[in-house]
Amino acid sequence: MTRSISIFGATGSVGLSTLDLIRANRDDYRVVALTANGNCDDLAKLAREFDAEVAVCADDAAYDGLKAALSGSNTKAAAGEDALIDAARMDADWTMAAIVGTAGLKPTLAAMEQGKTVALANKESLVSAGELMMAAVARSGAKLLPVDSEHNAIFQCLQGGRIEQVRKITLTASGGPFRAFTSEQMEKVTPQQAVAHPNWDMGAKISVDSATMMNKGLELIEAHHLFPVGLAKIDILVHPQSVIHSMVEYADRSTLAQLGSPDMKIPIASALAWPERVVTDCAPLDLAAIGELTFEAPDEARFPATRIARDAISAGGGRPAILNAANEIAVAAFLKGRIGFLEIAAIVGDILANYQPAAPASLADLFIVDEDARRYAIERTAT
Repeated sequence: MTRSISIFGATGSVGLSTLDLIRANRDDYRVVALTANGNCDDLAKLAREFDAEVAVCADDAAYDGLKAALSGSNTKAAAGEDALIDAARMDADWTMAAIVGTAGLKPTLAAMEQGKTVALANKESLVSAGELMMAAVARSGAKLLPVDSEHNAIFQCLQGGRIEQVRKITLTASGGPFRAFTSEQMEKVTPQQAVAHPNWDMGAKISVDSATMMNKGLELIEAHHLFPVGLAKIDILVHPQSVIHSMVEYADRSTLAQLGSPDMKIPIASALAWPERVVTDCAPLDLAAIGELTFEAPDEARFPATRIARDAISAGGGRPAILNAANEIAVAAFLKGRIGFLEIAAIVGDILANYQPAAPASLADLFIVDEDARRYAIERTAT
């Protein structure tokens, strides 16, 4: 049967990779909704190519341009936050949630509430509002499929067993470009160096998160929500080659690992075709050419972000939202040259230590915590 698809964040790297997979299997999928932030020209081209029912720009100001670009097509144009939420409530069998940052939280929740399948590539939403999101999944009966390579690897490894049989989950980390740097060397790191990831082709913010290892801290929080084995059973292991994407150890000491080339199309394809498989054009894994796989424990003295994240999810409440918001502002300040590389984690840790609001009881409460944390971080990073 043809599966109906919506893609939130269609013009980003995850969205475009998803559309590449659909393009190669056009008879299997029908596109319902495509969204973008403000890139209305590219969004309109994609909507025309895939004959989407609706195309939505998050930026209200982009509406006129989007409508003009879609003139004469079968696609309806819309814009603004309410339009994003309306699109998420359309009758799609499968939704890719790939809007970057907390901007994706409301439409992702709206998609989950429909009780269908949601492929989650927006880690910030689950980090900030994990309890609210998992509660929405439980209420609606939606199927949540992780798209991050590490969480998708764990999901695949769990297909051969039950969650209560798990002894340990191991998230692997490349260690980033500064894995072997001393603290003194990292003090002099430039934004240009930080965005040059050794294995993955990613955006600037995610690349910096990888360099500080904050991405692994965020993924730890995600894993805590997605795979309820208890925080003590989730470890991090540095694996520079990025071939093993994560591992699951079972009660009998059997360990299952998912391996693959560092290409996001692989986990996206896994989620897109689940529970089946789809052919991709990704490079095959050639272990003989790679030669060896190496591993080392993370160094939380040089890279404290993973410890900060573990402490935040242990404390619960609004702490993960504070962590995420403060980190987004600190990374942006670093990329603009206003703070040093090592100040990113230091500022996040300091805001967590000094801002301790009551646990948010609703989405509105959560957004207040998020806004306050961002304001404190902006004050800390102002020149």
